[in-house]
Amino acid sequence: MGGGHSHAERPSLGPAPRGMRVLIALLVGPLVLATVVGLAVLWPDGDLQVSGLGTDVERGTAKVRDIGPCQQARAIDGCQVAEVDLLSGAGAPGQAVALLPFGPGAPEVEVGDRIIVSFAAQAPPGEQYAFQDFDRGPPLLVLTLFFAVGVLALSRWRGIGALASLAYSLVLIAVFTLPAIIEGSSPLAVAVVTAAAIMLVTLYLSHGFDVRTTVAMLGTLVSLVLIGVLGLVFTRVGHFTGLVDEGSQYISGIAGQVDLRGLLLAGLVIGALGVLDDVTVTQTWAVWELADLDPGATTRSLFVRAMRIGRSHAASTVNTLVLAYVGATLPLMLVFSALELPFGIAVSQEIVAQEVVRGLVGGLGILAAVPVTTAIAALVASRLARRP
Repeated sequence: MGGGHSHAERPSLGPAPRGMRVLIALLVGPLVLATVVGLAVLWPDGDLQVSGLGTDVERGTAKVRDIGPCQQARAIDGCQVAEVDLLSGAGAPGQAVALLPFGPGAPEVEVGDRIIVSFAAQAPPGEQYAFQDFDRGPPLLVLTLFFAVGVLALSRWRGIGALASLAYSLVLIAVFTLPAIIEGSSPLAVAVVTAAAIMLVTLYLSHGFDVRTTVAMLGTLVSLVLIGVLGLVFTRVGHFTGLVDEGSQYISGIAGQVDLRGLLLAGLVIGALGVLDDVTVTQTWAVWELADLDPGATTRSLFVRAMRIGRSHAASTVNTLVLAYVGATLPLMLVFSALELPFGIAVSQEIVAQEVVRGLVGGLGILAAVPVTTAIAALVASRLARRP
């Protein structure tokens, strides 16, 4: 989070006076305490209760050495197997024979490809290993390095904080959010604690521990509360079940304790956090720059001028957010178009409607974040600028 901002040159507004720092501490302190308590209460104990089809299958990576036809017992037309060097997972390091997919639309595997193989111990000998997907780890690593270099080139030392923030967010989701939800904790409660923990650390790490960052955090917090409330209301009013795609159906089969409707809300809250960071930080920094250029500006003057920036920023951000959710359902919308379903019926389908709710609720959160953050920032910056 926050990798798109570069604020190496700080405005000349001095540090906050003692009274303002105390007030900010009184506002932020309870949030920090509540977040720590939430993490302690909801932290997973490692007892993941999953069972069902596919849960007894191990997965690992392998490199294809040779490809040939299946053995006589499985001599189906087009059937192929690959001799592979096991790089990780069951049997690694070592060699094995893995079944390859065949038929129309099957992926084409070639010698030298790195693939992901599944291992089923209960399968007959010679059929225990099977191709599951291509191993895209190496190209993704290269792309990640390009991304990191780009962030550092643009944001310089700030980029280090941004990358550290991103890493922290991903690790927190991997070790806390996902296991806690799988163990049966309320997805919405887990998402709220996750968002708070991410917000508290990444905003300060990316943008510095000062009053401006705290103002941005307060604006983000208010908007997240609004998004959570609106999401809760409209997922209930809209009779959302959360059971609309293969992933949700599979989760319900292997981990029935997971609240799928709550999972939808959790995704909504966490997904909106990154966009809100962009909006609130930009608005706060805009107000600070305006106050630095005109130290005598009133709170109202700073608010009005910064809102001119905020309106344009909000319009473009909302458009980006909604188009991102539309893009996620584009293949499905194409199916509905081919079936010539009326637009109203197509949009009412839950798998599409949930993206509509995400886009619109997230957009409302952004629209609220702009004036709320701008008002708080103008109030604080005008007082700092007028100090003797």
